[in-house]
Amino acid sequence: MSNIRLGLSACLGGEKVRYDGGHRLEPLIPGSLGQYLEFTPVCPEVECGLGVPREPMRLVGRTDSPPRLLTVHSGRDLTRRLLVWARRRVGELAREDLSGFIFKSASPSCGPARVKVHNEGGAPPATGPGLFARVFMAHLPLVPVVDEEQLHDPELRENFIERLFFQRRWREFLGQRPDKGQLAAFHDRHRLQILAHSPGHGRRLEQLLASETLPLPEALSAYQTLALAALKLPATSRKNLRILDHLLGRLKQTLSRQEREELRRAVDSYRRGETPLIVPVTLINHYADKYRQGSLQESYLHPHPLELKLRYHA
Repeated sequence: MSNIRLGLSACLGGEKVRYDGGHRLEPLIPGSLGQYLEFTPVCPEVECGLGVPREPMRLVGRTDSPPRLLTVHSGRDLTRRLLVWARRRVGELAREDLSGFIFKSASPSCGPARVKVHNEGGAPPATGPGLFARVFMAHLPLVPVVDEEQLHDPELRENFIERLFFQRRWREFLGQRPDKGQLAAFHDRHRLQILAHSPGHGRRLEQLLASETLPLPEALSAYQTLALAALKLPATSRKNLRILDHLLGRLKQTLSRQEREELRRAVDSYRRGETPLIVPVTLINHYADKYRQGSLQESYLHPHPLELKLRYHA
């Protein structure tokens, strides 16, 4: 399969486009992630015509209205200039069919959240997204986004990467011009993965698939929206344990007594927080391969490449 294409704040890729002429190269990007991802670099300030180096900027405004982008020393208002560019650029990015975007944290243009919004009246700063990130997320709400600080949180990194690979499988599925039966089969392969994030969304997807009157295009659109909303929610240990117990039950009649006990010990060790999720999952994968349990080839067991080591956190 081809690499997954993401948008990327250009400074995180090592381009010297920051206001001070520097960059903020994120080692994960050319490292472990680079072998699976391809990037479209974007620098809002440079692409809208500002030079390098340049006067630093900040967001100024109130919590009840969109902020303005002002230069720190001269107070020059660059809001309209950046927004006009951002709306055009987001349209171009939409045609690239990006699977996600890695933004620069705290940037007044690129930060997806928690960017300081200064109050002219002297009140403590509020927070919100940067101007370009705000436009991007409003126009492409189904595209997963993250900033480089979140990539260093093991759980947030896994959640983001899991959604990227789901997006790729979904788009490849759509390229096959599926019918409703194939949509049901796609869901069967992803049902446990979705339930590990949100049983509520899982029930709504089952209801969607049971509808005999909903036209196929609407069913596909609704499925994508619900599935991605589910995967955005954290897969907690409690929800994972429900899935592991379910898989253990499905293997119960296949495994020997000694193998059942071994798998139960692995699940209980995860239950107590002594081992990460990768331990029982690896054992289930081993038995599924050993006994050729094709029905267990769930995306829950293979949500992303093992080389990324994303299930090694507690």
